[in-house]
Amino acid sequence: MSEWLTIAMPKGRIFEEAAKLLKRAGYTLPEELNESRKLILDVPSNQIRYILAKPMDVTTYVEHGVADVGIVGKDVLLEEERDVYEVLDLNISPCHLAVAGLPNGKISDVAPKVATKYPNVASKYFREQGEQVEIIRLNGSIELAPLIGLAERIVDIVSTGRTLKENGLVELEHIVHITSRLIVNPVSYRMKDQEIDKLVERLAHVVEDEQGVR
Repeated sequence: MSEWLTIAMPKGRIFEEAAKLLKRAGYTLPEELNESRKLILDVPSNQIRYILAKPMDVTTYVEHGVADVGIVGKDVLLEEERDVYEVLDLNISPCHLAVAGLPNGKISDVAPKVATKYPNVASKYFREQGEQVEIIRLNGSIELAPLIGLAERIVDIVSTGRTLKENGLVELEHIVHITSRLIVNPVSYRMKDQEIDKLVERLAHVVEDEQGVR
């Protein structure tokens, strides 16, 4: 399968938008890809193998070369800092990283606690603000932390803000805008440059057309 491309696709919110882009770019995706329990699906007509992975794992697969290409949110790239090439902003799944907390929550004068699944991003951000904090890493339900007294603030992805509002939290600081990106393994880019360049070019045209419509 040396001439095939292996693409790591993220499960969850990014998948459907990424799948639409690939289809518009002329690539076939199995209808059962998002619903199947299979984690690997081949499309011989396009010479593409799709791997379904958790978003945080996509960069790992691409860095280690088990996937040539991956689609992943910029938040993951900022957090993981993997040795991959970021070749195209797909301009899908827009959101942002933000600091949030209770509207009238008290902040400790000495190293306030911040809960997040982005410890590296959060640490860097608060260092740049000249603020010393204690980072508590969580893997899910980040909004719970201020409600139960685990942390005074959180750093998390915000899309519509509905989850924050439903849990009585407010956005306090905007950190960075996030969209999904196409990433490539450096060795694959040398060995399979024609196939990858073709993929990038097709997707770039679709992204450009999408932006022109908006």
